[in-house]
Amino acid sequence: MKVALYARVSTSDKEQDPETQLLALRDFVVRQGWQTFREYVDHAPATDLLHRTAWRELLSDASKRRFDLLLVWRMDRAFRSVLDAATTLERLRTWGIGLRSYAEPWLDTTSPFGEALYYITVAYAQLERGILRERVKAGMDRARRQGIHIGRPRVTDRRGFQKSFGDTLERLARREISRRQAAKELGIGYATLKRLLDSKYTQEGAA
Repeated sequence: MKVALYARVSTSDKEQDPETQLLALRDFVVRQGWQTFREYVDHAPATDLLHRTAWRELLSDASKRRFDLLLVWRMDRAFRSVLDAATTLERLRTWGIGLRSYAEPWLDTTSPFGEALYYITVAYAQLERGILRERVKAGMDRARRQGIHIGRPRVTDRRGFQKSFGDTLERLARREISRRQAAKELGIGYATLKRLLDSKYTQEGAA
C-alpha cells in the first residue's frame, strides 16, 4: 500500500517542528509494512489555504490516485473545519483514497465504524473550539465593562511616560526637536506620537 504522509505546523509557533510528526508517521508506516509515496509538509495555519501549497499538491496527487492512503498526525493538522473535513473526505472516497490519523487510531475511514467516528470527532473538535471562543469573548466583554484594558499595554500607561511626554511637548513647542526625533526619544512610532498629539491626552494626560 502506498501512503502519503502529511504534516503541518503553524507559523505562529516557532517552537513547532514538523519532523516531530513525521518521525512518528514514518515509524508507523514501517511497522505496518506499507510504502511511503511522499511526505507533504506545510508551515501555515489550517485556514491559510494560499500558503498550504503542500496540501494542494497532495490533493492533486490524490485525484490522480498516486497513493492509496493519507496518513496524518492528527485530523486538525489537515482540516480547518468540519465542513472542510467532510467535503475533503468525500473527494478522497471518490478517488479511492483512505484516511487515517496516527494520534487518533480509531479514525480510519477505510471502515464504516471508523468513518462514523471520524465525523463525530471532527464535529466535537469544532464544537470545543467554538465554546472556547465564546468563553474568551465573554471574558473580554466582562473585562471591558469593568474598565480593564484588553490587548497590549497602552503606551501612555508606561511608567514615567507622562512626565517624559510632557517634557517632550515643551521641547517641541520651543522647536528644539522635530516630531520624528521626539518619537524616537519616547520609544514610539511617529504615527503613535501624532495620534497622541491630536488626542485629548495632549491636553488631559500630559497637563
